Amino acid sequence: MTKTKILTLISLFLFHSISWGSPKIDVKTAILLDYNSNKILYELEPDMSIYPASMTKIMTSIIAFDLLKQGKINLEDEVIVSENAWRLSKAGFSSMFIMLNDKVTIEDLLKGIIIVSGNDACVALAEAIAGTESNFAEMMNEKAEEIGLVNTNFTNSSGINDPDNYSTVRDIAIMSKYLIENYPNYYKYFEEKEFTWDRTGGDPITQGNRNPLLYKNIGADGIKTGYLAVEKYSLASSVIGEKRRLISVASGFNTKQSRSNDSIKLISWGLRNTNTYEISEKGVPKFKFRTWLGKKDFVNVVTKENIYVTINKKDVKNLKVSIAYSGPIKAPVSKGDKIGDLIVQENEDQIKTIELYANEDVKKVNFFKSLFLSFNYMIWGDV
Repeated sequence: MTKTKILTLISLFLFHSISWGSPKIDVKTAILLDYNSNKILYELEPDMSIYPASMTKIMTSIIAFDLLKQGKINLEDEVIVSENAWRLSKAGFSSMFIMLNDKVTIEDLLKGIIIVSGNDACVALAEAIAGTESNFAEMMNEKAEEIGLVNTNFTNSSGINDPDNYSTVRDIAIMSKYLIENYPNYYKYFEEKEFTWDRTGGDPITQGNRNPLLYKNIGADGIKTGYLAVEKYSLASSVIGEKRRLISVASGFNTKQSRSNDSIKLISWGLRNTNTYEISEKGVPKFKFRTWLGKKDFVNVVTKENIYVTINKKDVKNLKVSIAYSGPIKAPVSKGDKIGDLIVQENEDQIKTIELYANEDVKKVNFFKSLFLSFNYMIWGDV
Protein backbone atom coordinates (compact mmCIF):
# COMPACT_ATOMS: atom_id res chain seq x y z
CA MET A 1 0.00 0.00 0.00
CA THR A 2 1.34 3.45 -0.90
CA LYS A 3 0.98 6.10 1.76
CA THR A 4 1.44 9.83 1.28
CA LYS A 5 2.15 11.88 4.37
CA ILE A 6 1.47 15.62 4.17
CA LEU A 7 3.62 17.92 6.29
CA THR A 8 2.04 21.37 6.64
CA LEU A 9 4.67 24.07 6.92
CA ILE A 10 2.47 27.16 7.04
CA SER A 11 2.30 27.23 10.82
CA LEU A 12 6.07 27.28 11.06
CA PHE A 13 6.50 30.49 9.09
CA LEU A 14 5.62 34.09 9.85
CA PHE A 15 4.78 35.99 6.70
CA HIS A 16 3.21 39.18 5.49
CA SER A 17 1.35 39.93 2.30
CA ILE A 18 3.74 42.13 0.36
CA SER A 19 3.15 43.47 -3.11
CA TRP A 20 5.21 41.63 -5.70
CA GLY A 21 6.81 43.45 -8.61
CA SER A 22 10.19 43.90 -10.23
CA PRO A 23 12.52 46.51 -8.75
CA LYS A 24 13.26 49.55 -10.88
CA ILE A 25 17.00 49.59 -11.52
CA ASP A 26 18.92 51.40 -14.24
CA VAL A 27 21.34 48.74 -15.48
CA LYS A 28 22.10 46.84 -18.66
CA THR A 29 22.11 43.28 -17.27
CA ALA A 30 21.51 41.79 -13.81
CA ILE A 31 20.70 38.66 -11.87
CA LEU A 32 19.71 37.97 -8.25
CA LEU A 33 20.28 34.45 -6.94
CA ASP A 34 19.39 32.74 -3.67
CA TYR A 35 22.59 31.02 -2.57
CA ASN A 36 20.98 28.03 -0.83
CA SER A 37 18.12 27.17 -3.14
CA ASN A 38 19.67 28.36 -6.44
CA LYS A 39 16.37 30.12 -7.12
CA ILE A 40 16.71 33.07 -9.49
CA LEU A 41 14.72 35.90 -7.94
CA TYR A 42 15.34 38.48 -10.64
CA GLU A 43 16.98 38.55 -14.03
CA LEU A 44 17.47 41.13 -16.76
CA GLU A 45 19.25 39.87 -19.88
CA PRO A 46 21.32 37.51 -17.70
CA ASP A 47 23.09 35.87 -20.66
CA MET A 48 24.11 39.09 -22.39
CA SER A 49 27.84 39.08 -23.07
CA ILE A 50 29.74 41.64 -20.98
CA TYR A 51 33.32 42.60 -20.25
CA PRO A 52 33.66 41.52 -16.61
CA ALA A 53 36.49 43.95 -15.85
CA SER A 54 37.80 43.39 -12.31
CA MET A 55 35.10 40.78 -11.59
CA THR A 56 37.59 38.60 -13.53
CA LYS A 57 39.61 38.61 -10.30
CA ILE A 58 37.02 36.29 -8.74
CA MET A 59 38.35 33.49 -10.95
CA THR A 60 41.94 34.59 -10.33
CA SER A 61 41.26 34.14 -6.62
CA ILE A 62 39.59 30.75 -7.19
CA ILE A 63 42.70 29.41 -8.96
CA ALA A 64 44.91 30.50 -6.06
CA PHE A 65 42.50 29.21 -3.42
CA ASP A 66 42.30 25.87 -5.20
CA LEU A 67 46.08 25.47 -5.10
CA LEU A 68 46.20 26.57 -1.46
CA LYS A 69 43.51 24.03 -0.58
CA GLN A 70 45.49 21.30 -2.34
CA GLY A 71 48.71 22.31 -0.54
CA LYS A 72 50.52 23.09 -3.81
CA ILE A 73 51.23 26.65 -2.69
CA ASN A 74 51.25 28.32 0.72
CA LEU A 75 50.24 31.78 1.92
CA GLU A 76 53.82 32.37 3.13
CA ASP A 77 55.42 31.56 -0.24
CA GLU A 78 57.27 34.56 -1.69
CA VAL A 79 56.94 35.80 -5.26
CA ILE A 80 59.52 37.95 -7.05
CA VAL A 81 57.84 40.86 -8.80
CA SER A 82 58.53 40.93 -12.55
CA GLU A 83 58.69 43.99 -14.76
CA ASN A 84 55.33 42.96 -16.33
CA ALA A 85 53.68 43.13 -12.92
CA TRP A 86 55.53 46.24 -11.77
CA ARG A 87 54.48 48.25 -14.84
CA LEU A 88 50.84 47.86 -13.79
CA SER A 89 51.62 49.54 -10.45
CA LYS A 90 51.92 52.90 -12.17
CA ALA A 91 49.22 55.56 -12.21
CA GLY A 92 46.15 54.80 -14.30
CA PHE A 93 45.54 51.29 -13.02
CA SER A 94 44.07 49.85 -9.85
CA SER A 95 47.26 48.87 -8.05
CA MET A 96 48.75 47.42 -4.93
CA PHE A 97 51.93 49.43 -5.75
CA ILE A 98 54.46 46.60 -5.59
CA MET A 99 58.08 47.32 -6.55
CA LEU A 100 60.22 45.67 -9.23
CA ASN A 101 62.15 42.60 -7.96
CA ASP A 102 60.59 42.83 -4.50
CA LYS A 103 59.61 39.59 -2.75
CA VAL A 104 55.91 39.53 -1.86
CA THR A 105 54.01 36.71 -0.15
CA ILE A 106 51.07 34.94 -1.78
CA GLU A 107 48.85 36.21 1.04
CA ASP A 108 49.80 39.85 0.46
CA LEU A 109 49.22 39.47 -3.27
CA LEU A 110 45.78 37.98 -2.60
CA LYS A 111 44.92 40.90 -0.34
CA GLY A 112 46.17 43.26 -3.03
CA ILE A 113 43.91 41.56 -5.57
CA ILE A 114 40.80 41.11 -3.47
CA ILE A 115 40.74 44.20 -1.27
CA VAL A 116 42.28 46.91 -3.48
CA SER A 117 41.80 45.28 -6.91
CA GLY A 118 45.50 45.48 -7.78
CA ASN A 119 46.19 44.56 -11.39
CA ASP A 120 49.91 44.43 -10.60
CA ALA A 121 49.24 41.83 -7.90
CA CYS A 122 47.20 39.76 -10.39
CA VAL A 123 50.07 39.53 -12.86
CA ALA A 124 52.61 38.75 -10.13
CA LEU A 125 50.42 35.96 -8.79
CA ALA A 126 49.61 34.57 -12.24
CA GLU A 127 53.29 34.42 -13.23
CA ALA A 128 54.23 32.78 -9.93
CA ILE A 129 51.62 30.07 -10.37
CA ALA A 130 51.74 29.39 -14.11
CA GLY A 131 54.95 30.96 -15.40
CA THR A 132 53.12 33.38 -17.70
CA GLU A 133 49.82 35.20 -17.53
CA SER A 134 48.61 33.46 -20.69
CA ASN A 135 49.27 30.06 -19.10
CA PHE A 136 47.33 31.23 -16.06
CA ALA A 137 44.43 32.28 -18.28
CA GLU A 138 44.31 28.71 -19.61
CA MET A 139 43.97 27.48 -16.03
CA MET A 140 41.15 29.97 -15.52
CA ASN A 141 39.29 28.70 -18.57
CA GLU A 142 39.73 25.07 -17.53
CA LYS A 143 38.24 25.91 -14.15
CA ALA A 144 35.42 27.87 -15.79
CA GLU A 145 34.46 24.81 -17.82
CA GLU A 146 34.71 22.58 -14.74
CA ILE A 147 32.25 24.64 -12.71
CA GLY A 148 29.77 25.10 -15.54
CA LEU A 149 30.42 28.56 -16.97
CA VAL A 150 29.14 28.33 -20.54
CA ASN A 151 29.47 31.89 -21.86
CA THR A 152 32.81 32.93 -20.38
CA ASN A 153 36.36 33.24 -21.68
CA PHE A 154 39.39 34.61 -19.85
CA THR A 155 42.49 36.04 -21.49
CA ASN A 156 44.13 37.67 -18.48
CA SER A 157 44.10 37.61 -14.70
CA SER A 158 42.95 41.17 -14.04
CA GLY A 159 40.13 41.95 -16.47
CA ILE A 160 42.02 44.74 -18.22
CA ASN A 161 40.61 45.63 -21.66
CA ASP A 162 40.53 42.68 -24.02
CA PRO A 163 37.58 41.91 -26.31
CA ASP A 164 38.17 38.18 -25.79
CA ASN A 165 37.87 38.48 -22.01
CA TYR A 166 34.12 38.16 -21.60
CA SER A 167 31.41 36.64 -19.43
CA THR A 168 27.77 37.07 -18.34
CA VAL A 169 26.15 38.01 -15.04
CA ARG A 170 24.73 34.48 -14.83
CA ASP A 171 28.19 32.93 -15.13
CA ILE A 172 29.64 35.40 -12.63
CA ALA A 173 26.88 34.52 -10.14
CA ILE A 174 27.73 30.81 -10.56
CA MET A 175 31.41 31.60 -10.14
CA SER A 176 30.73 33.70 -7.03
CA LYS A 177 28.69 30.95 -5.42
CA TYR A 178 31.42 28.42 -6.18
CA LEU A 179 33.99 30.65 -4.50
CA ILE A 180 31.92 31.17 -1.35
CA GLU A 181 30.91 27.53 -1.09
CA ASN A 182 34.29 25.91 -1.67
CA TYR A 183 36.77 28.26 0.02
CA PRO A 184 35.13 29.61 3.19
CA ASN A 185 38.47 30.03 4.97
CA TYR A 186 39.83 32.25 2.21
CA TYR A 187 36.61 34.00 1.28
CA LYS A 188 36.99 36.08 4.45
CA TYR A 189 39.48 38.30 2.58
CA PHE A 190 36.59 39.70 0.54
CA GLU A 191 35.02 41.40 3.57
CA GLU A 192 38.20 43.17 4.73
CA LYS A 193 37.67 46.90 4.31
CA GLU A 194 41.21 48.14 3.85
CA PHE A 195 44.75 47.06 3.07
CA THR A 196 48.04 48.85 3.74
CA TRP A 197 51.16 48.14 1.68
CA ASP A 198 54.35 49.59 3.12
CA ARG A 199 56.95 48.60 0.51
CA THR A 200 56.05 51.09 -2.20
CA GLY A 201 59.36 52.93 -2.54
CA GLY A 202 57.82 55.74 -0.51
CA ASP A 203 55.25 56.14 2.22
CA PRO A 204 52.91 53.25 3.06
CA ILE A 205 49.72 53.31 1.02
CA THR A 206 46.39 52.40 2.63
CA GLN A 207 43.48 51.73 0.30
CA GLY A 208 39.88 50.85 1.06
CA ASN A 209 37.94 47.94 -0.36
CA ARG A 210 36.22 49.11 -3.53
CA ASN A 211 33.00 47.22 -2.76
CA PRO A 212 30.61 50.00 -1.63
CA LEU A 213 28.15 47.62 0.01
CA LEU A 214 30.67 46.66 2.71
CA TYR A 215 30.19 50.12 4.19
CA LYS A 216 26.41 49.81 4.37
CA ASN A 217 24.58 48.10 7.19
CA ILE A 218 22.99 45.43 4.99
CA GLY A 219 25.03 42.30 5.78
CA ALA A 220 27.37 42.45 2.77
CA ASP A 221 30.49 40.27 2.99
CA GLY A 222 31.81 40.47 -0.63
CA ILE A 223 32.45 40.19 -3.48
CA LYS A 224 33.94 42.34 -6.39
CA THR A 225 33.49 45.57 -8.31
CA GLY A 226 34.45 46.25 -11.90
CA TYR A 227 34.86 49.18 -14.27
CA LEU A 228 35.77 49.58 -17.91
CA ALA A 229 34.95 52.63 -20.01
CA VAL A 230 33.18 50.46 -22.57
CA GLU A 231 31.21 48.51 -19.94
CA LYS A 232 30.70 51.19 -17.29
CA TYR A 233 30.33 50.10 -13.65
CA SER A 234 29.63 46.56 -12.45
CA LEU A 235 29.32 44.74 -9.15
CA ALA A 236 29.07 41.18 -7.93
CA SER A 237 27.87 41.24 -4.33
CA SER A 238 26.93 38.84 -1.56
CA VAL A 239 24.62 39.78 1.29
CA ILE A 240 23.64 37.63 4.25
CA GLY A 241 20.09 38.02 5.50
CA GLU A 242 18.36 36.13 8.28
CA LYS A 243 19.39 32.50 7.73
CA ARG A 244 20.04 33.08 4.02
CA ARG A 245 22.41 34.59 1.49
CA LEU A 246 21.70 36.38 -1.79
CA ILE A 247 24.15 36.89 -4.65
CA SER A 248 23.61 39.82 -6.97
CA VAL A 249 25.55 40.52 -10.17
CA ALA A 250 24.88 43.50 -12.40
CA SER A 251 26.76 45.38 -15.10
CA GLY A 252 26.22 48.61 -17.02
CA PHE A 253 25.59 51.04 -14.18
CA ASN A 254 26.24 54.59 -15.38
CA THR A 255 27.80 55.85 -12.16
CA LYS A 256 29.43 54.58 -8.98
CA GLN A 257 26.48 55.96 -7.03
CA SER A 258 23.89 54.11 -9.08
CA ARG A 259 25.97 50.94 -8.78
CA SER A 260 25.72 51.17 -5.02
CA ASN A 261 22.12 52.39 -4.76
CA ASP A 262 20.58 50.05 -7.32
CA SER A 263 22.48 47.01 -6.01
CA ILE A 264 21.10 47.71 -2.55
CA LYS A 265 17.64 48.21 -4.04
CA LEU A 266 17.78 44.86 -5.85
CA ILE A 267 19.06 42.90 -2.86
CA SER A 268 16.65 44.58 -0.41
CA TRP A 269 13.77 43.79 -2.75
CA GLY A 270 14.76 40.11 -2.77
CA LEU A 271 15.09 39.90 1.01
CA ARG A 272 11.84 41.80 1.56
CA ASN A 273 9.66 39.84 -0.84
CA THR A 274 10.95 36.27 -0.54
CA ASN A 275 11.89 33.73 2.10
CA THR A 276 14.07 30.66 1.88
CA TYR A 277 13.10 27.62 3.93
CA GLU A 278 15.24 24.65 4.84
CA ILE A 279 13.26 21.52 4.05
CA SER A 280 15.98 19.01 4.82
CA GLU A 281 19.61 19.05 5.93
CA LYS A 282 21.94 16.59 4.24
CA GLY A 283 22.46 13.47 6.35
CA VAL A 284 20.36 14.73 9.28
CA PRO A 285 17.30 12.56 10.10
CA LYS A 286 14.11 14.60 10.03
CA PHE A 287 11.68 11.87 8.98
CA LYS A 288 11.00 8.31 10.09
CA PHE A 289 8.91 5.54 8.58
CA ARG A 290 7.19 2.63 10.31
CA THR A 291 8.74 -0.77 9.63
CA TRP A 292 7.16 -4.20 9.29
CA LEU A 293 8.80 -7.19 11.01
CA GLY A 294 11.72 -5.04 12.08
CA LYS A 295 13.56 -5.07 15.39
CA LYS A 296 12.91 -1.32 15.42
CA ASP A 297 9.42 0.08 14.96
CA PHE A 298 10.71 2.95 12.81
CA VAL A 299 13.60 3.64 10.46
CA ASN A 300 15.15 7.11 10.25
CA VAL A 301 15.56 8.48 6.74
CA VAL A 302 17.67 11.29 5.29
CA THR A 303 18.32 13.19 2.09
CA LYS A 304 21.73 13.14 0.42
CA GLU A 305 21.67 16.88 -0.17
CA ASN A 306 20.56 20.05 1.55
CA ILE A 307 17.08 20.97 0.38
CA TYR A 308 15.98 24.61 0.37
CA VAL A 309 12.98 26.26 -1.21
CA THR A 310 12.69 29.97 -1.96
CA ILE A 311 9.18 31.33 -2.32
CA ASN A 312 7.41 34.67 -2.47
CA LYS A 313 6.28 35.59 1.03
CA LYS A 314 2.74 36.16 -0.17
CA ASP A 315 2.61 32.61 -1.57
CA VAL A 316 3.90 30.70 1.47
CA LYS A 317 0.38 29.46 2.26
CA ASN A 318 0.57 27.47 -0.98
CA LEU A 319 3.79 25.66 -0.03
CA LYS A 320 3.22 21.97 0.68
CA VAL A 321 5.64 19.14 1.49
CA SER A 322 4.61 15.51 1.28
CA ILE A 323 6.30 12.14 1.57
CA ALA A 324 5.45 9.30 -0.79
CA TYR A 325 6.45 5.74 0.09
CA SER A 326 5.20 2.17 0.05
CA GLY A 327 4.80 1.12 3.61
CA PRO A 328 5.20 0.03 6.19
CA ILE A 329 8.83 -0.64 5.23
CA LYS A 330 9.50 -4.38 5.28
CA ALA A 331 12.59 -5.43 7.24
CA PRO A 332 15.45 -6.03 6.84
CA VAL A 333 16.50 -2.50 5.87
CA SER A 334 20.07 -1.54 5.04
CA LYS A 335 21.52 1.91 5.52
CA GLY A 336 21.47 3.65 2.14
CA ASP A 337 18.35 1.86 0.83
CA LYS A 338 15.96 4.17 -0.98
CA ILE A 339 12.80 4.39 1.11
CA GLY A 340 10.62 7.00 -0.60
CA ASP A 341 10.43 10.51 -2.01
CA LEU A 342 10.08 13.97 -0.53
CA ILE A 343 7.78 16.07 -2.72
CA VAL A 344 7.73 19.87 -2.57
CA GLN A 345 4.77 21.64 -4.20
CA GLU A 346 3.52 25.17 -4.70
CA ASN A 347 -0.10 25.61 -5.79
CA GLU A 348 -0.21 21.87 -6.57
CA ASP A 349 2.67 22.37 -9.01
CA GLN A 350 5.59 20.13 -8.19
CA ILE A 351 8.73 22.16 -7.48
CA LYS A 352 11.05 19.24 -6.85
CA THR A 353 11.20 15.59 -5.82
CA ILE A 354 14.02 14.40 -3.58
CA GLU A 355 14.87 10.79 -2.84
CA LEU A 356 14.87 9.62 0.79
CA TYR A 357 17.30 7.00 2.08
CA ALA A 358 17.51 4.86 5.21
CA ASN A 359 20.00 6.26 7.69
CA GLU A 360 20.39 3.03 9.64
CA ASP A 361 20.15 -0.73 9.46
CA VAL A 362 16.99 -2.39 10.76
CA LYS A 363 17.23 -6.14 11.21
CA LYS A 364 14.32 -8.49 10.84
CA VAL A 365 12.83 -10.11 13.92
CA ASN A 366 13.39 -13.87 14.38
CA PHE A 367 11.20 -16.48 12.71
CA PHE A 368 8.87 -17.09 15.66
CA LYS A 369 8.18 -13.43 16.32
CA SER A 370 7.71 -12.88 12.59
CA LEU A 371 5.17 -15.71 12.54
CA PHE A 372 3.36 -14.33 15.58
CA LEU A 373 3.18 -10.77 14.15
CA SER A 374 1.96 -12.03 10.79
CA PHE A 375 -0.72 -14.17 12.46
CA ASN A 376 -1.72 -11.24 14.66
CA TYR A 377 -2.02 -8.98 11.61
CA MET A 378 -4.23 -11.53 9.80
CA ILE A 379 -6.66 -11.53 12.74
CA TRP A 380 -6.58 -7.95 13.95
CA GLY A 381 -5.24 -5.98 11.02
CA ASP A 382 -2.80 -3.11 11.25
CA VAL A 383 -2.83 -2.39 14.99
